[in-house]
Amino acid sequence: MRAKITYLVTAAVLVFYFALVGSRGVLLIQTGTLLTVTFGVAVLILPVIGLWFLWKNTQFVRRANQLAAELDAEGGLPVDELKRTPSGRVDRESADAVFARRKAETEDSPGDWRTWFRLAVAYHDARDTPRARKAMQRAIALHDDQHVEAA
Repeated sequence: MRAKITYLVTAAVLVFYFALVGSRGVLLIQTGTLLTVTFGVAVLILPVIGLWFLWKNTQFVRRANQLAAELDAEGGLPVDELKRTPSGRVDRESADAVFARRKAETEDSPGDWRTWFRLAVAYHDARDTPRARKAMQRAIALHDDQHVEAA
């Protein structure tokens, strides 16, 4: 729940910032000189890119949460079996061992979104966020493909 609140607060702050920047871009355009109009258009592009990125990220998080809920309903969420340091951080060797199992599981069933979801969690636990995101994107795509075929 705390992560959702943090995400929502961050998103709200970003939207406020994008609105503020966008209003400055409009003011620059309204000034009417070639230079200020050029800067105004450039300033307006930044909030558009930021809003697009925020929207895509929000969609990704929503889809990943839907997959987690579906996997939880099936009883297939990965169990947290990781050892932790006294400070609470995941032990690297423990994460690597779980990762090896998840990778082998995914190699055995590359078309199953569930194995990709669990691999994404293992990548995240191993602190490899870019690969965790790619694995989750693969899980989402496979899930969507399986539901399209079933329909």
